[in-house]
Amino acid sequence: MPQDMQSRKVLITGASGFIGSFLVEEALKQGFTVYAGIRPQSSKAFLQDRAIRFFPCDLSSPQEMLSRLRRFNSEEGGFDFVIHNAGIAKANKREDFARVNRDCSIQFAEALRKAGKPPERFIFVSSLATHGPGDESTFNPIRVRDPQCPVSSYGKSKLEAEIGLRPLSSLNTVIVRPTAVYGPRDPDFLRYFKLIDKGIDLDLTGGRQALSFIYVKDLSRAIVGLLSARRCQPAYILSDGEVYERDDLAEAIAKTLGRKTRRVRVPRVPMRAFVSLWEGLNGVFGRLPFLNSEKLTEMSASNWLCDSSAIWTDLQTSPQYSLEAGVRETNAWYREQDWLK
Repeated sequence: MPQDMQSRKVLITGASGFIGSFLVEEALKQGFTVYAGIRPQSSKAFLQDRAIRFFPCDLSSPQEMLSRLRRFNSEEGGFDFVIHNAGIAKANKREDFARVNRDCSIQFAEALRKAGKPPERFIFVSSLATHGPGDESTFNPIRVRDPQCPVSSYGKSKLEAEIGLRPLSSLNTVIVRPTAVYGPRDPDFLRYFKLIDKGIDLDLTGGRQALSFIYVKDLSRAIVGLLSARRCQPAYILSDGEVYERDDLAEAIAKTLGRKTRRVRVPRVPMRAFVSLWEGLNGVFGRLPFLNSEKLTEMSASNWLCDSSAIWTDLQTSPQYSLEAGVRETNAWYREQDWLK
């Protein structure tokens, strides 16, 4: 890291979660003075390093955020960089995605601008879901300048946040759209581990499914690396650059667990009918289940390949983890924490 970047201040929102906690660790590793932006009620289980400084972040209260930022700018000279990682991938209602991922992000960015000392670089962690699946006939990879046609409320909310951030040029915004992220501390990825551990390999496509992944430590190294990158484009797609077929992840997990799996093919029509019924039943109680019609569309799409060469070229580095290595490390962590018994 260049000498002039040492000990510069970075605020990381959503720092208590899966990706956020790894961003904090990587920023500390790269020599930044790190402020973990968390809500007062957030867990600090993954934020135990004594070098971490905490910055209260209730993004649902824009006036309170503006007051805190103004005070920090006056007393501490402001943040040199901001990584805005806070957001939700699951919600009780579809409108919650827009409220949190779009509205809170734009309001937070506005507060940074109004506070009087905008950061030198504002990194917004978006999602490949803003593009929607790629072409299923050609299997061409999704590229950063391709049309963005999300198929879920989550993807739409992230796209609308990107659009809302564009006019705020003083923030020097860089958008990063990661593909599917996996690694330790992720309870959602744990569900898939447990399914494979039981010998079940679900097939929701019935045909070819091309996928892309990024291990959370490679993702964190890339995003934090953008803070000091001399060359930086307005937007990037982020993956490990490999092309995976649907069986590759299941096989890597099964090998790590020492399990044999049986493929269970779920026909699309009955599966959609079941999910629709389940979604309707939950809707009676005002809830949106994790497996809903939009999520099923994303999960069963045939082409999630993407071109992430630009970010690794600009960072002058490459991913360090293969899928097999990332799965092994994730399994070891799950077992150490008694998440997978």
